[in-house]
Amino acid sequence: MLILLSPAKAMNFDPPPVPAPLTRPGLEAETAELAAAARKLSVAQLRSLMDLSEKLAVLNRERFQAFDPHAEGALQAAFAFNGDVYAGLRARELDPDALAWAQDHVRILSGLYGVLKPLDGIQPYRLEMGSGLKTRRGKTLYAFWGDRLARSLAADLAAHADPVVVNAASQEYASAVDRKALGARVIEVKFLEEKDGKSRIISFFAKRARGTLARYTIDNRIVRAEDLKGFDRDGYRFRPEDSSADEWVFSRPQPAPVGADKE
Repeated sequence: MLILLSPAKAMNFDPPPVPAPLTRPGLEAETAELAAAARKLSVAQLRSLMDLSEKLAVLNRERFQAFDPHAEGALQAAFAFNGDVYAGLRARELDPDALAWAQDHVRILSGLYGVLKPLDGIQPYRLEMGSGLKTRRGKTLYAFWGDRLARSLAADLAAHADPVVVNAASQEYASAVDRKALGARVIEVKFLEEKDGKSRIISFFAKRARGTLARYTIDNRIVRAEDLKGFDRDGYRFRPEDSSADEWVFSRPQPAPVGADKE
């Protein structure tokens, strides 16, 4: 079983508290090709491509101008990403054995790197999967990656007793995986918040829950997707009555806003 996560726009390149191995991403040639294409873009073009502020566009143009996958300063992907998903994953708290297990069971989809293992070294970057970056393969990153992400995941799944992909990535990133080329069962997970008799998805909570689900998988060394129905962290419970064979729903009472109990 593999669990898929999205990357994060925010990054943190502070070294982790415990040193960990640094592995090489598996699609380096493709990453170099994308970096070369992005290097040709002006600040204005980067602003338009990813709807960035002037400051962020300048920063990311500088990053692409200096990009070298073999340069010093790479950091493990699970430590470098710093958004809501990774607040749930809490990778910097994992011990070496847990990180080694995650390396075999967690994959992070990336616009620039394609598919990352948690310990794959990455450089600071921003290139969202939904970006319309033109390459020789087409006008979007979806066209560029084609079936490469699916084939990478399928190769990793071949060694698993339960060849299932649990999709905890966003639609933007999950859409980059060609399901036909993957040739494996994909289970979608959905996290709902209940309030006043209604259930809804709240993006902030859902993102964090995806990371927390991955952390639950790691902590419990779960290798069969069926065992994820026992996920019970942060108040979530599996809702069989709202789930189908390949879409699993988890819900909880919606938490009160931070500080709501204060005068």
